[in-house]
Amino acid sequence: MRNINDHSEIIKNIPLIPLRDMVVFPSTLVPFIIGRPSSVKALEMATKKNKMIFLSAQMNASIDDPTPKDIYSTGVIVKIIRAIKMDDKNVKVIVEGKKRARVIEFLSTYPFYQVLAKEIKEIEVQSTEIRELLKRVLALFEDYLKLSQHTSFESIIPTLRDNSPERIADIIASHLYLALEEKQNLLEIINSFERMQRLNFILENEILKVHSKLRGEGKKHTRRKNSFGEPGQKIFPAGLSYKKEDQPNEIEELKRKVAKSNMPKDAEEKAYKEIERLESMPPMSAEATVCRNYLDWLISLPWNKKSREKRNLKEAEKILNEDHYGLDKVKERILEYLSVRQLVKNPKGIILGFVGPPGVGKSSLGRSIARSTGRKFVRLSLGGVRDEAEIRGHRRTYIGAYPGRMIQMIKRAGTKNPVFLLDEVDKMSMDFRGDPASALMEVLDPEQNSTFLDHYIDTDFDLSQVMFIVTANMIEPVPGPLVDRMEIIRLPGYTEDEKLQIGKQFLLPKQIKAHGLKDNNLKISDKSLMKLIREYTREAGVRSLERELTSICRKVVKKVVAKGKSYCENVTPKNLEKYLGIPRFRRLEIDKKDEVGVAVGMACTEFGGELLTFEVTKVHGKGNFTLTGQLGEIMQESAQAAFSYVKGKIFELDIAKDLHKNFDIHIHVPEIAIPKEGPSAGITIATSIISLLTEIPVSKNVALTGEITLKGKVLPVGGIKEKLLAAHREGIQKAILPFDNKPDLRDIPKNIKDDIKIYFVENMDEVLKYALTKQFPKKVKKDKVAISSELSSRGEGGESPQEPPLTH
Repeated sequence: MRNINDHSEIIKNIPLIPLRDMVVFPSTLVPFIIGRPSSVKALEMATKKNKMIFLSAQMNASIDDPTPKDIYSTGVIVKIIRAIKMDDKNVKVIVEGKKRARVIEFLSTYPFYQVLAKEIKEIEVQSTEIRELLKRVLALFEDYLKLSQHTSFESIIPTLRDNSPERIADIIASHLYLALEEKQNLLEIINSFERMQRLNFILENEILKVHSKLRGEGKKHTRRKNSFGEPGQKIFPAGLSYKKEDQPNEIEELKRKVAKSNMPKDAEEKAYKEIERLESMPPMSAEATVCRNYLDWLISLPWNKKSREKRNLKEAEKILNEDHYGLDKVKERILEYLSVRQLVKNPKGIILGFVGPPGVGKSSLGRSIARSTGRKFVRLSLGGVRDEAEIRGHRRTYIGAYPGRMIQMIKRAGTKNPVFLLDEVDKMSMDFRGDPASALMEVLDPEQNSTFLDHYIDTDFDLSQVMFIVTANMIEPVPGPLVDRMEIIRLPGYTEDEKLQIGKQFLLPKQIKAHGLKDNNLKISDKSLMKLIREYTREAGVRSLERELTSICRKVVKKVVAKGKSYCENVTPKNLEKYLGIPRFRRLEIDKKDEVGVAVGMACTEFGGELLTFEVTKVHGKGNFTLTGQLGEIMQESAQAAFSYVKGKIFELDIAKDLHKNFDIHIHVPEIAIPKEGPSAGITIATSIISLLTEIPVSKNVALTGEITLKGKVLPVGGIKEKLLAAHREGIQKAILPFDNKPDLRDIPKNIKDDIKIYFVENMDEVLKYALTKQFPKKVKKDKVAISSELSSRGEGGESPQEPPLTH
């Protein structure tokens, strides 16, 4: 029984695209690439209107500009699902076949084809005969796919399910590898039963051809690239019957770009080899996409592009001073480098390591250096990076492989000699995927980075002309070999005077501009700014200072909006609390009287220098030793060494002789919630214990730092500048430092050395001389016989001298 519908719809002015070696069927999704200008314009017109377009095959694929006589009149009206522009010429298109149609008349051929098309209504046959024929065709189609081995029958089942025999016939036809004329013939058969019969005949013949060929070769079935259809026909993924329309254009374009990119010989050979592989692949296959991505990366890398450097030292110095206040050591190093550039044509890139607390300008210095040298600037944050592939990239065998971040950033810079900032290198970690810090060693080694090998690019790239700047808050977490590759420059923090100048010259004008204010809208006196720095911020850098200035600006903006643009606000020390509230910080209690068993120590953290108070008391017990205040393992050992030293002094100085059997010593460092670590508290703890036992107070105007040995020697420690900055911030008048730290005073600002009297000591006797408020008791010399007899009498239960009362 036949159903024939004669009501055909006339479609006017529908754009037409002629296809090379390709026939599209209704009910199929088909990807292809267009590149002819006329085809691209037709696609653009269809996209603007209703996304419907007419597709028809051209009789001869070699003709670049076909006439109406060269195009089959029967084609398919399709809906454009997606169109992606690949480059300047080619567009990737995915369409869905809707209806068969026939060209009635060509309305125009320029700038693209427009036709008058008539929809062809198919003759649908509904009978048991066609159902039986459909079963046979499906069985033959399954055998055909097994022999071709290009796709599995199971993958096509979802598209066949819940479809009419007419649609199933079209889907099967689209998956066959046949000559263009044969496919066009299947498209033009409008009777579904006759089309099914033709498919049955074609499938039987193709399967017989394969079996005959295999018998002739005397081989079992193996995978073949050209089992069906024409001898030279290419095989496409998922059985989709299509060929690229303008593939030669893409290949030639890639070859031209490779030749233009001036790659090294090894990279150029890899690129041409990859182009040869791409040429033999289906354009829409997954492997072809991988090849294109790889070629795009090779072509886009700046193999020989450089930034033209500024070599004018005065101009560079002016830019550095415009962006940052102070930091003379860093500025001097950059000017030295530019001076070398004037004498040496191609020096190696420098690798600087900026170490310092947050907010002192490490990251912004990188951008300023790039501006002063005329180079491009790129920044890579390494905080939390734990995968080696982040640095060296993934091998292309992995799905979704990509180059490492080093190559990505070089591509973004567009030159091979940018300023490359590696931020927060001390925040990297490692896991089972590798150690990124070890991968960085190759990058930061001037002897190796000229042949840096990224796993994805798989060819050497020269990083030797890159100026690397590495930043970290602490140097300890960074592996030693990595530190050895850098030129470390420490940025310890700013003094109060420096913060005042930074606030006046940089931060306040920046925030006034950011909030839309004028200079006459807000006035902040130097005294107000200094009070803000002392009582509302406690940091080595200036981030908190900038936040507080931002808060003031917001409140002033609100008043300017309410009272008019001519409103002016004067911020004074008296009305500062109105803007920022009650002061958050207050000075240490250095103005109180000196205490027994309490000393002030200097510490260095990743946030800058800090002052710590050490409290020591004794309670009744059996000579035990207690530490509290969340002290780290190193600090606990330092305290134990200090206690052992003091116990040796007890008998030498004839003080607290029954300490070992009647009393316990308890050492406490306030602010328990904050972890504390390091050996530099040794002399501070020893001074506190001796102060307790001798009842001589420790001066509150003195701050101490230094490691102690069991013999009472004072060893050098680190972070001297940060510690002295903290002491100066808190109003300390005297500081006791190890003698071997004397060279560190070169980096200390002159105003700090003028305000703080610094004592350099080599042993504990000198420490006690400067730290205690009274003269330390002179040593009582005893011979060995007297000391041993005294110890033996105690062992027999002899009485000890009267102990002074406990002090708390």
